[in-house]
Amino acid sequence: MAYVIKARIDDIDAAVFAFSGAKTMYGGKAIAAGDTIFLFASENAGGSGLIGRGIVTAAEALPPIAGLARQTPLVTIAVRCEARARQPLGRTELKPFRGSAGGGPQRELDFKLYRQATDKIVGITDEAARFLATLCS
Repeated sequence: MAYVIKARIDDIDAAVFAFSGAKTMYGGKAIAAGDTIFLFASENAGGSGLIGRGIVTAAEALPPIAGLARQTPLVTIAVRCEARARQPLGRTELKPFRGSAGGGPQRELDFKLYRQATDKIVGITDEAARFLATLCS
């Protein structure tokens, strides 16, 4: 399975990235070393969306906080960037697909990344992964 992380990324040209205590949704908690991950610099933090594709080099689930009944699973991951985005893909480019019939990878990405504005790691379908791979070199 492939994943997407939308997070604050201060240095988009870095070769390696570390994300501590990242929120997970849509199967994101299953992320593991060796998985493919697409990196989105969060527009909430001044980013511009897709910046590249990487490989997860380490992943560790954080234990739940005792006494809290309802919690979002959190993980800490390290990523090695392997390809950079060749063209923009973010909230602006995906907005026309919001609520569109027929699905497709753009609709999936808009729903999973922008329905809720929070930064997160999400699992994506093979179709969405193939689409994102065409945007990175």
